[in-house]
Amino acid sequence: MNAPATLRDRATGPATKACTVNPLKMSQPLGAALAFLGIAGSMPVFHGSQGCTAFGLVLFVRHFRESIPLQTTAMNEVTTILGGGENIEKALLNIHKRAKPAFIGIASTGLTETKGDDVAGDLRLIKDAHPELDMPIVYVSTPDYQGAFQDGWAKAVTAIIESMVTPAATVKGQVTILPGCHVTPGDVIELRDIVTAFGLSPIILPDLSGSLDGHVPGDFSPTSLGGTTQAEIARIGASEFAFAIGEQMRPAARALAERTGVPTRIFSSLTGLGAADDLFASLSALSGRPVPDKYRRERSQLVDAMLDAHFFFGGKRVAIGAEPDLLWALGAWCKDMGCEIAAAITTTESPVLVRLVADGVRLGDLEDLEVQAAGCDLLITHSHGRQAAQRLGIPFLRMGPPIFDRLGAAHRVIVGYKGTRDLVFEVGNIFLAHGHELRPDGEGPDVREEHGQGSPVGERACASPGHPDIPPGRLESP
Repeated sequence: MNAPATLRDRATGPATKACTVNPLKMSQPLGAALAFLGIAGSMPVFHGSQGCTAFGLVLFVRHFRESIPLQTTAMNEVTTILGGGENIEKALLNIHKRAKPAFIGIASTGLTETKGDDVAGDLRLIKDAHPELDMPIVYVSTPDYQGAFQDGWAKAVTAIIESMVTPAATVKGQVTILPGCHVTPGDVIELRDIVTAFGLSPIILPDLSGSLDGHVPGDFSPTSLGGTTQAEIARIGASEFAFAIGEQMRPAARALAERTGVPTRIFSSLTGLGAADDLFASLSALSGRPVPDKYRRERSQLVDAMLDAHFFFGGKRVAIGAEPDLLWALGAWCKDMGCEIAAAITTTESPVLVRLVADGVRLGDLEDLEVQAAGCDLLITHSHGRQAAQRLGIPFLRMGPPIFDRLGAAHRVIVGYKGTRDLVFEVGNIFLAHGHELRPDGEGPDVREEHGQGSPVGERACASPGHPDIPPGRLESP
């Protein structure tokens, strides 16, 4: 897919390689499956081969470190050629018999999209023939060869709204939040607390904080452990207002506004002082209440953190590889802190990237990121970027799924005043550990404790030409 002129002309443009060498992108069906996991009692289903589902299952299990409900229609060579209607029917009947889900979300894959299965038509015939399948079944077209992770998430949320949300009389104080896929379960919990503090009642669609927040369930469940209930989805049409987090959620917000008339607003990011101010001002205006003292204190703490940290951020060159909305949130925040975005690699088109102040934004892979990140002070991407950071000898910050070599990925918070403050400290400490860190007299770099996440990168970064205090070879000069 060709990039639009707005993005292609201001950037280095899409990669011209014949193939992806070191993938940054995850596919649309994965994004759709994750969105379906935010619905209570849900069972996501991939309409594709068992291998398609196995890879997605492994990725989610390694990132969240939880059991993940995910099923497949198990297409093979014969059914792929002849059509997968019978496989869908068998899969739905088996899932209904064994798991008793309250909701089923079906995402197509590249295999069935290439064949051209009429899944929507098959579903109508199957539901007519089997009235026992009385749960909501939402289908979304998500071919692997188009778009990326956040596109699949957005399509799934839009499909849920279009098939399950209906207009209703407005309930004062009820607010719908449509988070993007870059919003972690921890972020969702923080957002719910913020909205509730203004006396508002939030409904979050989808709500990963209920299903993938890393809690120990009281009993085994073959479906998702929590999330947005059908009753809550039915009440979304009665919301007084709706917030969408991320440009990816614009189609879902538009669908909600068109179906129910609920006023909506898109927040491109909730990370950073200005972005958080915008959120709190909006909630204050909507609720008619002043910002609670707790959050005024958190804002003051964020401002102080920025004052303390700006010495270590100024002029730093940062390379970021992420989905567009996460790239925008991190890139805009880094720019506010005084950093230079020296490399920005993303996975799919988004109009928000045109606003990013960077040397360029490329649709590419981790190989492109590694090439452009040479000489940078920090590399930010998911866990698959760790080898590139090690080869380049620069610090590494893991952001965005999959994060499979660190604990607590689901609980990281980067939204609001508190989340931004913690992010300032996290990145500032990485710069500190690889720059002007004070240490006892006589202690050399070889015995210094490793900080950050870039081991053994730190030692190499201290001896880099970019370090102003210890130029290479200077100590050996006469």
